[in-house]
Amino acid sequence: MVIKMNYKERMNEIRTINDISQKEIAKVLGISAYTYSHYETADTIIPLKHLIACCDYFKVSVDYILNLTNQKKYANSNKEYNLIVSGNRLKAFRKENKITQNTLAKKINIARSMLSEYEKGHYLISIHCLYSICKKYNISADYLLGRIDSPIYLK
Repeated sequence: MVIKMNYKERMNEIRTINDISQKEIAKVLGISAYTYSHYETADTIIPLKHLIACCDYFKVSVDYILNLTNQKKYANSNKEYNLIVSGNRLKAFRKENKITQNTLAKKINIARSMLSEYEKGHYLISIHCLYSICKKYNISADYLLGRIDSPIYLK
């Protein structure tokens, strides 16, 4: 099952509200304005590291930009992204919900071995996998990424 991400409106909105040009935010991210413009139009999927950097810059939650919630920020949000914390959260979430790696991997359309690598903290989870999990199971991306401490289940 392919889930279409819906972040372009929020990226444009938050940048416009803050009166920042695409060129300026691209400079913050260390990329070209051309590349950033493709993120904002969703012609190119924004890598998670750039999405997190945008969220940090504008002081908004990943959940907000991904259009998972209307809550712009969470109290006590951590800026630091930690692969190990994220992997542990993903594994704990899966086990709490009695979902096997094989089942979750099939539901988000990735190899079980890749899911295992995410859970071990060897790789930064892809934005598509993160978004798919959050949409399917109504869990906060910020929580799974270790940016907030308490699990939040979204409506």
